[in-house]
Amino acid sequence: MTSEVDVDAILEAIENKYKNNPINTIDGIKIEFENEWVHLRKSNTEPIIRIYSESGTLATAEHLANKIINDIRELISVDKEE
Repeated sequence: MTSEVDVDAILEAIENKYKNNPINTIDGIKIEFENEWVHLRKSNTEPIIRIYSESGTLATAEHLANKIINDIRELISVDKEE
């Protein structure tokens, strides 16, 4: 990500997209799914979002993280088009 991206707006949009899931906003945004979760956290030193995911298997955790990365990419591309 570049400093041109509004990280706070991205996090807010992700939170809104998954508003029907249980969400914890302590130290970022943790979104719970049926058997896994993903935690997005804004870096205080870099214009990036750290993404942590946990599931029963590595493949499922990676899939979940990649899903969120794709959501973020879509949000960034929409912002650039506007």
